[in-house]
Amino acid sequence: MDIQYDHEAIVIGSGFGGSINTCRLAKKWPGRVMLLERGKRYPMGSFPRSPHGMAQNFWNLPTDKSGAPKADGKESHGLFDVRNFDHIDAVVSAGLGGGSLIYANVFLQPPDEVFDHNWPEAIQKSALQPYYAISKQVLGARPVPQGQDPRRKVIRTELFQQFAKAEGHESKLLDINVFFGNDFDNPTPIGLQEKNRYGAVQTSCVYCAECDVGCNTHSKNSLDLNYLHVAEHSYQAEIKTQVLGRKIVPLDAQGNDSPEAKGEFGYRVYWQDLNDGHSLRSATCRTVVVSSGTLGSNELLMRCRDVYKTLPGISQKLGQHFSGNGDFLSFVVAGDKAADPNYGPVITQGIDYNLFKDFNREQAFILEDASYPNFAAWYTEGIKPGVSQFHALLRTVRVMFARFVQGISTGHLGYALKELLKGDLSHNTSVLLCMGIDKSNGEMSLNDEGHLHVKWPYKDSMSLYKAILATGERFRKWCKGKAFIPLPNWLWPMKRNVTVHALGGCRLATNPNEGVTSAAPETFGQVFGYRGLYVADGALLPTAVGANPVATICALSERVAEGITGIAPSADL
Repeated sequence: MDIQYDHEAIVIGSGFGGSINTCRLAKKWPGRVMLLERGKRYPMGSFPRSPHGMAQNFWNLPTDKSGAPKADGKESHGLFDVRNFDHIDAVVSAGLGGGSLIYANVFLQPPDEVFDHNWPEAIQKSALQPYYAISKQVLGARPVPQGQDPRRKVIRTELFQQFAKAEGHESKLLDINVFFGNDFDNPTPIGLQEKNRYGAVQTSCVYCAECDVGCNTHSKNSLDLNYLHVAEHSYQAEIKTQVLGRKIVPLDAQGNDSPEAKGEFGYRVYWQDLNDGHSLRSATCRTVVVSSGTLGSNELLMRCRDVYKTLPGISQKLGQHFSGNGDFLSFVVAGDKAADPNYGPVITQGIDYNLFKDFNREQAFILEDASYPNFAAWYTEGIKPGVSQFHALLRTVRVMFARFVQGISTGHLGYALKELLKGDLSHNTSVLLCMGIDKSNGEMSLNDEGHLHVKWPYKDSMSLYKAILATGERFRKWCKGKAFIPLPNWLWPMKRNVTVHALGGCRLATNPNEGVTSAAPETFGQVFGYRGLYVADGALLPTAVGANPVATICALSERVAEGITGIAPSADL
């Protein structure tokens, strides 16, 4: 019998891999592709900013024992999903556009040497170069504009450039996926709006440093404004939000669920509708693309293999070779040079430490300037040591006394506020964001509740972390900072790192004894043993890449989509 499929393809997850594949597959099969996304849509201006809104802006399903902190036990479908694992924590995003809603915008190809170690011959960097180029065009990557407008001056960029010179290392402006207008040579004035090349309205970057908490002006080139916009509006892709992919089951020749089948007759995908009491629904298709991010994709496939037993033939290498991409965040507090970390795009430049020049796999990393929003700076002021606030209050009282008792005219309210706030902690604090080549030897598995757990052998990557810590301490001495502070959870006895770039677990390989997905050109990204079942996200990466991984995830995902559709990609979408 002929199976009447509900869709030609179903994509699970809307991060970089999911958005690219939704757009490319929908162009091949207009109106026949469905995307499932667990998070919400975020129209312009909808990202929370109030204390109450931010407190509710986390992902929490009380029924899931997934390592996420449970603050009050209430269900919430917020933007940030924080997971606590063994010696590493992970931050991922839930929302239409996935990690593009909260990432730092950098589009950076890793050095050639990365691909020489544990990457299959078929996917050396030269083979991926056309896909890097296409995705870079779509995402509008370019350096932050320079020019005469004083509002385009980012102080911390110059600070990091000066440090690089003092260190004898190279600093360069990085390509970032931020909207400064459609004409790269003549940026649109700050704050003005226009439609991008794909028809979505964006605002020329307002330098608010809010990239990592959701851009309310749509100045960030997030995926809902390019790949997904075209998929939905030009190719009639069906996009479902607040639905959680739960199970994938092969079909038999009659269209019935059959765990013994290998995908030759398609699949049924089950999901929970979080809009409707968590009801379970399903649809059939010929092709499934799993793009739930490294954590989500590994968890879903592990459940299908080990809990539901619907995909029992997946390689036993599933979950192996986890990497945090060497992520390490730290701060240099109260230096003698202004940093102004509350202004500009969240990252503007990078300093190379044995990653692109004089490659050293044991301690290769890149140091990037980072920023945080103005409202976080006000919070920082509020938590400064009480004695500092007390002294500021005494100064203010003296000014008020002089004004009202002695008649001194400088005692205006504005002057009093200046006295209260001068010496602010944020303005001279530098945020150091590093990424590097860690050992990529973490292990993902399911816990007793059937949810993902990660074991991270941080000691194996200590040569990298020590090099990063030493650089941070030199930065402190150079700018005469009062303290160099890694994230507190790195301190003894916790020794927990934090990653925003979880990678691996479904690594590309030449056979199932080495990995989970095929690196062969004709079946690129397909899960070994299952026809028509693909992975397209950071889980594919065999190792850390050191550079921000978005560019490589995009290149691999474009390659997966080309293999499925047979259509060479172009930036015209």
